[in-house]
Amino acid sequence: MPKNKGKGGKNRKRGTNKNEPEKRDLNLKEEGQEYGQVIKMLGNGRLQVYCFDGTRRLGVICGKMRKKSWVSNGDIVLVGLRDFQDSKCDVIMKYLPDEAKRLQKMKEIPEHVKANEDEEGPSRDDNIVFEQASDDEDDDETSGDEDQGAEEPEDEEEEEDYDYGNEAYEAPKTDDVDIDGI
Repeated sequence: MPKNKGKGGKNRKRGTNKNEPEKRDLNLKEEGQEYGQVIKMLGNGRLQVYCFDGTRRLGVICGKMRKKSWVSNGDIVLVGLRDFQDSKCDVIMKYLPDEAKRLQKMKEIPEHVKANEDEEGPSRDDNIVFEQASDDEDDDETSGDEDQGAEEPEDEEEEEDYDYGNEAYEAPKTDDVDIDGI
């Protein structure tokens, strides 16, 4: 039987809450760094960042952040600028929503920026407008004999024209087809 080398089992870990972020110091930008907002995730640890100096850059997530903090659209990040490439930058740190609000209060980032919208916050789907069905359609469905229970299909024949290339194709009518001759 193997010897236990740890300090306990799963019951020891039960009391700790690892999901709750600990209070951390607010890191401000230094020389060669800039604040930015993620515009688009490109995949493979790359993203498009709008830096608050007015330029769009291709950001690369640094190795220590790749699996530890997940960056998504709309997040406020601290990027390190490259001396030799102005169009690329390195993502150094992702700010939490409360940290981004503190940066706005300190006037480090512009106030018009919507920083890190939470799950409960407004989403992109708020601008979708659904049209309601008109009263004419509702009247057609409800009119008629409601007591019969079963609806009878209509016997109207519909001809459909299909366009296959340059020629117009008419769908064959069911009356013209001779089943016995097959």
